[in-house]
Amino acid sequence: MREPAFWYRPPSLMSRLLSPLGAIYGAATAWRMGRKGRSVGIPVICIGHYHVGGAGKTPATIKLAQILRASGETPFVVSRGYGGRLHGPVRVQPGFHSALDIGDEPLMMSFRVPVVVSRGRVAGAALAKSEGASVILLDDGFQNPTLTKDLSLIVIDATRGVGNGQVFPAGPLRAPLSAQTLRTDALIVVGEGRGADGVADALKQRGVHVLQAALKADPKSVAPLRGQRVMAFAGIGDPGRFFSTLRANGVNVVEERRFADHHVFSATQIESLLTNAVAKSLKLVTTEKDMARIRSDARLAHSANEIATLEVTLEFDDEEQLRSLAVKSLADSRNRIFKSQD
Repeated sequence: MREPAFWYRPPSLMSRLLSPLGAIYGAATAWRMGRKGRSVGIPVICIGHYHVGGAGKTPATIKLAQILRASGETPFVVSRGYGGRLHGPVRVQPGFHSALDIGDEPLMMSFRVPVVVSRGRVAGAALAKSEGASVILLDDGFQNPTLTKDLSLIVIDATRGVGNGQVFPAGPLRAPLSAQTLRTDALIVVGEGRGADGVADALKQRGVHVLQAALKADPKSVAPLRGQRVMAFAGIGDPGRFFSTLRANGVNVVEERRFADHHVFSATQIESLLTNAVAKSLKLVTTEKDMARIRSDARLAHSANEIATLEVTLEFDDEEQLRSLAVKSLADSRNRIFKSQD
């Protein structure tokens, strides 16, 4: 879906009109979050958002997987596979599954870490465990109570924060902020800005860890774009962040094209983008997530080589802090599991 502009403005007439619906939706979600989840016998770390839309959750998941692997763990991502048609549980096979099968984010992550897609998170975690996982990285699912979480990491954009602070559909929040912060073990603030300061300060006062991070462009993917005029397009939660990242790395973005998050491109749309770019002597560039959808779609794959991809990683100011949090959580979880089996 494309986010309404009023979500990221001071409370407006529209948000006030929708607030009764938001109150009902938020109360139901908050009640669900309080239900007891099930354990599959291995630790579960959740990486989620307070709100709908993107803030850097996928790069955070990939980064955490790398940290855990370096610590001797075998992490598997379990994802619901938003936008995919397979219900699962199924282990994602890059080159065999398409974004239409299992969703764009699981496909993108599967090139770096084992991924299981399942509408039922308990079943997905059980499959990952049977495949050799020592720890589950739950992609999203913070508001879903079915699986017991040992550590909940929330990713938030430093500029956009939680928008107008209202619950969907009056705003971007998935549940009242108070209900969500109570279950937050650490907050990851991505980028520069003051939009998340209020949430971060409140959590710090309660002793919750707040980690600073930033999206860094891969130099190898940026180098061919420097000195060129480009047309950038994106169908992600916050296309503006992608355009800003390009410009911050010295790329001359002449034109922008925005699409809804998880947008399924048609052959006509991609052909139109390419035709317009050529006519204006512009290089076409998009995100890894968009390219995952394009390259895995038989109708579009032939065009992939004509489109540049900007690859990014999430870098933490204090990566050791994140590693220590995760390692301690794993030790505590395994101790609890051992005692429950004793």
